[in-house]
Amino acid sequence: MDQRLVGTAHSLRDLTELLRRAGWEGLDEVDVADLPVIEWHGGGPEAWSAYG
Repeated sequence: MDQRLVGTAHSLRDLTELLRRAGWEGLDEVDVADLPVIEWHGGGPEAWSAYG
């Protein structure tokens, strides 16, 4: 699998937008939260830490 950084997400909305820009058309935040290809560490799709 090709692993490359395409951006940084600070929320589920950000992640949804990054995936859309990467070609995953037609997804909304609910779809992204349930995608089996995403592994959530330290929480789930509702748990985001403030960095910076």
